[in-house]
Amino acid sequence: MDCINLTGIRGYGYIGYLPEEKILGQWFEVDLKLWMDLSQPAVTDKIHHTVDYRSVVDLVQNLVKTSSFDLLERLAGAIAHEILEYNNMISQVQVTVIKPTAPIPDFSGRISVQITKCKEEKGL
Repeated sequence: MDCINLTGIRGYGYIGYLPEEKILGQWFEVDLKLWMDLSQPAVTDKIHHTVDYRSVVDLVQNLVKTSSFDLLERLAGAIAHEILEYNNMISQVQVTVIKPTAPIPDFSGRISVQITKCKEEKGL
């Protein structure tokens, strides 16, 4: 199966368990892997035979901006669900949500959650 990778999608959102995360907000990054058959667009060079990347980026940024979840796991699941419903050519999606500056004392690393979902799992 072929795969389209979209990395470094950034959005400012109010997702987090701590009250200050919901008030102050923070930046999030999302990386995607979209599995689908790319044999037709590889020959036809027609965008309607594949995924319009701009729409996927807009979808992800809008979800980050408008969601008020406590957990990264919930955001990753919501993104996966929306992408699988967005385009019927996508058979599987892997979503990695990254919190680059988690509010944890004496921690300068990044937190990330990765979820992989298939259309069959959703019953689509």
